Amino acid sequence: MALSVVIMAAGKGTRMRSARPKVLHALGGRPLLEHVVATAESLAPERCIVITGHGAEAVEAAFACEQRAFVRQMPQLGTGHAVQQAVPALPDDGITLVLNGDVPLIRVATLRALVDACAGTKLALLTVTLANPFGYGRIVRTDEPGDADGVGAVQAIVEEKDATPLQRQITEVYTGILAAPTAQLKQWLARLTNQNAQGEYYLTDVVAHAVADGVEVCTSCAQDETEVLGVNSPMQLADLERRLQRRHADALMDAGVRLADPSRFDLRGTLACGMDVEIDVGCVFEGAVTIADGARIGAHCVIRDAQIAAGAVIHPFTHIEGASVGAGSLVGPFARLRPGAMLGEEVHIGNFVEVKNSTLANGAKANHLAYLGDATVGERVNYGAGSITANYDGANKHRTTIGADVHVGSNCVLVAPVRIGDGATIGGGSTITKEVAAGSLAIGRARQVAFADWSRPQKK
Repeated sequence: MALSVVIMAAGKGTRMRSARPKVLHALGGRPLLEHVVATAESLAPERCIVITGHGAEAVEAAFACEQRAFVRQMPQLGTGHAVQQAVPALPDDGITLVLNGDVPLIRVATLRALVDACAGTKLALLTVTLANPFGYGRIVRTDEPGDADGVGAVQAIVEEKDATPLQRQITEVYTGILAAPTAQLKQWLARLTNQNAQGEYYLTDVVAHAVADGVEVCTSCAQDETEVLGVNSPMQLADLERRLQRRHADALMDAGVRLADPSRFDLRGTLACGMDVEIDVGCVFEGAVTIADGARIGAHCVIRDAQIAAGAVIHPFTHIEGASVGAGSLVGPFARLRPGAMLGEEVHIGNFVEVKNSTLANGAKANHLAYLGDATVGERVNYGAGSITANYDGANKHRTTIGADVHVGSNCVLVAPVRIGDGATIGGGSTITKEVAAGSLAIGRARQVAFADWSRPQKK
């Protein structure tokens, strides 16, 4: 049966205290709405309709795609009014699944179960039981058992502000997610009124219309409250972030990754780990990161779009972006690998060393206080402290090529474009502007001069 998905993303999010539309705030490195859209589209619906309103231009630009349609809710007059805007884009048959753009952690399996419960003939509500149901619509049932679970049949959903004191004691709540036969949902939406405390058109009122029409209203229960929690404030966003990160951490630990402290771990993309990987506290992983068998990541590292090979050790406070680290290599502490840095096997990059758009062959070392930019470095090169490649002439970048077994002394400047032959030695303090032949010693520095009778200037 054809499935349509409608995602409500029109709200302003006043309590976020932000100029940014609420659904564009980030959770786990991705906008809230991106989580919902990705989950929805994993169900392979025939159409996905996003309802926008506040900040509509920004939201639509961020999620523009041929497979998605956008409709606008202007002004915002409630959840029922929002879904009414999608009616012209919906077919007359099949099932419609309604989601919230600010409920990002809903699971695919939960939505499949809800759609299956609907089966094209019932109104299916996703519910959850909460110890503190404040703010949620309560599921009101008949006193007589009416379903397979031996509980009363659903009669209505009562919003918090419209609920009686007795109804507010109900702990089974509506999550804002439902699945319904599309043709009947259209009819129920047309019958909504705004006769309530808020003066809004509630989507929840479709329940009463379904009951009146003799359509069975069934429920499907979420696995846990985390997957149905919404975001309305920075505090709620931060709470959901920790819940998401704990979910990531648990999955990694289940796969054998050793996390020093799962409560101090952040994944803002994807992380694929081999066996016996160890990750210390405070690390942040962004984009797509892979870590091979036996690699160790020290405390407070930030790693983005990188590949760490087997047995590599990333010491604390290292930043890696768009780079690859070879097997058995040592990097850091306080090192920075920028995009295009490619380290071979057993390479050593020490503290306060920066590498950008450069390849270092097996066994090369730059142990401290150095810069390698736009360089090709051969095997077993020893690159001294304080040495840099001067790769930029103010207009263009140029490349430095350093052959195998070269020793570059401390405090040297290699002015690109320049080539250093295999086995050459660069004397400390040298500025090299010309090619250095293989096996030779190059020294390019001013002659030392001493003035025995010199006196230091005195203040007047």
